Amino acid sequence: MLTFLGFAMIATFLVLIMMKKMSPIAALVLIPALFCVFAGKGAHLGDYVIEGVGKLAPTAAMLMFAIVYFGLMIDVGLFDPIVRGILRFCKADPVRVVVGTAVLAAIVSLDGDGSTTFMITVSAMYPLYKRLGLSLVVMTGVAATANGVMNTLPWGGPTARAATALKLDAADIFVPMIPALAVGLLFVFALAYVLGLRERRRVGVLALPGQKAPEDVEDVEGDLVGATAGSADQSVSAGSAGSAGSAGSAGSTGSGAPAGPSPAAPSTSASTPADGPDGPDDAAEDGFQGLDPHRPTLRPRLYWFNAGLTVALLAAMIMELLPIPVLFLLGAALALTVNFPHMPDQKARIAAHADNVLNVAGMVFAAAVFTGVLTGTGMVKHMADWLVGAIPEGMGPHMALVTGLLSLPLTYFMSNDGFYFGVLPVLAEAGAAHGVSPLEIARASLVGQALHMSSPLVPAVYVLVGMAKVEFGDHTRFTVKWAALTSLVVLAAGMLFGII
Repeated sequence: MLTFLGFAMIATFLVLIMMKKMSPIAALVLIPALFCVFAGKGAHLGDYVIEGVGKLAPTAAMLMFAIVYFGLMIDVGLFDPIVRGILRFCKADPVRVVVGTAVLAAIVSLDGDGSTTFMITVSAMYPLYKRLGLSLVVMTGVAATANGVMNTLPWGGPTARAATALKLDAADIFVPMIPALAVGLLFVFALAYVLGLRERRRVGVLALPGQKAPEDVEDVEGDLVGATAGSADQSVSAGSAGSAGSAGSAGSTGSGAPAGPSPAAPSTSASTPADGPDGPDDAAEDGFQGLDPHRPTLRPRLYWFNAGLTVALLAAMIMELLPIPVLFLLGAALALTVNFPHMPDQKARIAAHADNVLNVAGMVFAAAVFTGVLTGTGMVKHMADWLVGAIPEGMGPHMALVTGLLSLPLTYFMSNDGFYFGVLPVLAEAGAAHGVSPLEIARASLVGQALHMSSPLVPAVYVLVGMAKVEFGDHTRFTVKWAALTSLVVLAAGMLFGII
């Protein structure tokens, strides 16, 4: 009964948010509360919720102060050189923009924290996506999948959990997996290239102010979008076929993603800034305000202080000198005090990021209801036991493959803690009975992380969709298939190389 209710609750939640019948916060609260009553444990709902909130409170605190910290770093211009470098690389070509998103997300993921990765990636790429009219769901999908592959780093969490649960050395698990993970990362880059081609067909290749439209880029169907130069009202014109295609697919990109503005719309215009020493008034409308070189919050004299503080913060996080929430709390307070010593300026900066903080913290605490009910009622345990019990006896010698396949749905529908400490030991015991090494089981358990990073139970994903202003249902509908395919590629590579 609990097994059925658990799967039904998850399915109901996913269907409702993907169909946009409920907001994620409402669905995360009301659906588990309803199913808790169905399970006959409505009287314990309060206990389950309080327990879930207690477990996720440190995560919520970390996200709140991390958003404030990185928001301040964006305000003071720490990431402006990164954005300018990306702009020079991308040259307004959608293919380069999407591939650049994957590369940036992979590089920043080296710090081992998904929230940090998403904040930096979105901060750098969001203005460019808005300026070119690219689908923001492509950005969130590529960033989440790239981060999911990199999340297997020993300091990222899953590898350490697998090592702890099975009493193994993390290096013995991770190092042999590097070739398979590298293949997975290359697949993400290839995927980004394909999605970039789709975006190029939809919006064409544009020219930003001060840039020439690339002459060597030719659309497969000949629907190249060019930019005319030489006037303050420089606009982008789409080829006739490209315009017709965009007009006929206002709700999709051709890849399942919600379409951005039409190529002929003003928001995709590569217009020259209006005259004036303070920059364009329309820059804020087309999403490029993050690059405004005249914004009053810039602190160029404190650039190296802010860079050093950020590096020290990330180093302390990797070395685990203090709990991550404490590190971000201290970092945000120090950055706020040094960069904005006057009280009114501090209040203004906090208020500027209050929306993001409230949205993300609210989502995390709402997710605490979902996880609290899943765990408290015993649904997670019954679901895991049912899945393990459903494995045919003849699959015993192939338990590594089975573990890899199960890691996709299980790490998506439950937390990493629940999977690695609750389910993985059972799978390892079943494998040991058929002569399968616990190391192989542990390595196979990592392949589902590309999909896990888009799970509704991962707080970092709400940072991603919140900062990108993307509906969680749209992100889920677009990303799940590509993330699952990436996980399967990692699994296939691991088997091909004899790692799994």
